[in-house]
Amino acid sequence: MQLSRISRMVLAAITILTLLYIYMPIAVVGINSFSPSISMAWPPSGFTLEWWGKAFVSEGAMQALGTSVVVALAASAIALVLGTLLSFAIARFKFFGQQALNLMVVLPIALPGIVTGLALNNLFKSVLAWQLGMLTLIIAHATFTVVVIFNNVVARLRRQGGNLEEASSDLGADLFTTFRLITFPRIKSALFAGGLLAFALSFDEIIVTTFTAGGGVTTLPIFILNNMYRPNQAPIVAVIAIVVTILSLIPIYLAERITSRDET
Repeated sequence: MQLSRISRMVLAAITILTLLYIYMPIAVVGINSFSPSISMAWPPSGFTLEWWGKAFVSEGAMQALGTSVVVALAASAIALVLGTLLSFAIARFKFFGQQALNLMVVLPIALPGIVTGLALNNLFKSVLAWQLGMLTLIIAHATFTVVVIFNNVVARLRRQGGNLEEASSDLGADLFTTFRLITFPRIKSALFAGGLLAFALSFDEIIVTTFTAGGGVTTLPIFILNNMYRPNQAPIVAVIAIVVTILSLIPIYLAERITSRDET
């Protein structure tokens, strides 16, 4: 389709305005992280790296960062196992209630986070009588990150079909050999991309975390929320917000590159 010069200019202007609308707030936070002002006043009164130095020696921030990484890794590992098994069940077999199961698997990502958090909080505290902590937080994060793995893997399995697996079985290979030599090499990039997206989704999650972490567990987003309005903490919070943004973008970028390469 050929567009006129005026149409291209209008589309370019709309695109630029949309990107500015989305990313300008992040840019403001990034600029304020280098401001000497303790209140993040605008415009910045100068330039300093003081807050970056303080943020990376802050014991609370570093502990929160470690907690976020551990939770994200553990939740992603659980999601990889459950999401892959569910993907094979949906993509390779026909059974009663298959469509209902498919809907139930993807539903957690569509539900409002506050609904998921409240439901899990009631389950852990009222039904199971568990103390909220790292375990409940990891389980809670796995409930919505499993959707990312499932969507990636089931799409790959459906696109590739099961002809090679059937041929392998016909030639005498057992289930494990078929998976190791045929299935896994064909879905490993989908697993890796899904795992990266699951990690990013878990790393910066705050709503479900608030309901399921308990008082003794502080992730990086919770640390930011708790310190936003404390005296002299605003610039450090700005630094940590930029770090969270960068750490979240890296796995998303890698997952996008892997997916694009496979499609090509």
